[in-house]
Amino acid sequence: MKIGVFGAGAVGGFVGGCLLAGGAEVIFVGRAARGAAWQKDGLRLTDLDGRDDFVVPERIVYSDAASSLADCDLVMLTVKSGQTAGAATELSSVLRPGIPVLSLQNGVSNGATLQTLLPSAKILRGMVPFNVTAPGLAHLHRATEGNIAVEHDPLMAAAVPFFTAAGLALDLRRDMEEVQWAKLLMNLNNAINALSGLPLRAQLQTRGFRLCLALAQREALALLAAEGRLQPARLTPLPPGWLPSVLSLPDALFRAIAGRMLKIDATARSSMADDLAAGRFPEVDWINGAVVALATKLGRRAPVNERLCTLVKDAAASRRKAWEADALLAELRQSVRSG
Repeated sequence: MKIGVFGAGAVGGFVGGCLLAGGAEVIFVGRAARGAAWQKDGLRLTDLDGRDDFVVPERIVYSDAASSLADCDLVMLTVKSGQTAGAATELSSVLRPGIPVLSLQNGVSNGATLQTLLPSAKILRGMVPFNVTAPGLAHLHRATEGNIAVEHDPLMAAAVPFFTAAGLALDLRRDMEEVQWAKLLMNLNNAINALSGLPLRAQLQTRGFRLCLALAQREALALLAAEGRLQPARLTPLPPGWLPSVLSLPDALFRAIAGRMLKIDATARSSMADDLAAGRFPEVDWINGAVVALATKLGRRAPVNERLCTLVKDAAASRRKAWEADALLAELRQSVRSG
């Protein structure tokens, strides 16, 4: 199986790099500067559980052209959600009919977008639960835990041995929409983490920031209940509906009950925080904005997630200093009162 990675950034580079280290044939497509570094220095892959693999430069096939993926048997799409349409346009003239395209992206709408723009491809939805950091241009590190979930399909079942050999557990799921919404509930923290200016673990250890996340999650859960179409999947030991209450606990109780949520490398930050730091447009419209879109569909408002969208975009435009927990919490509570 020849596997292509379109969007070889942190997540795409780590997943594709692990597959390559496990013996699979992998072709990366991404930014030329990153490819030059990997082909010069090789690619180091580490994680919080002790993994430390190295892929020698001679094994890395890297290009900045989608055409290099023409002969692939599976293409993993790992670009940011705002780049989905552009990626589909590039791939549309390259891929053979029926080729599986696995979306390993944040949000809940990328699969539908790809199906519209790549009608001859087999679009499969996936979910990456873990955070990947880049300690160096040629070093990628998995900083949180979890198994990749993908849509149950014979084409993905054929890929399981390659992921197993790569040390990446692959969960085949028949409830991917529910899985994606469960991940989105967790990803509502990305905006809060970005605004806090703190590493993830330090931010989640601060009750004021957890209360901000609880507000955003309660809003999303209430809208999903009102729609009545699906219930988010259970991805953690705690049911999704319990998360806001657990997040609201005092620090000591939170650590005792939800200690696994804090199994995070001390330096890890959300991808949205990384985007702000790098001057890239954040994915907030595809995460918190998905809650706002659901509210609009139901003729309602989602003031907390609306405000988080605005604050993140303001931060991207102005590079304002980080928010204190109490100030951000007051801001979100005010949005509820005003909304």
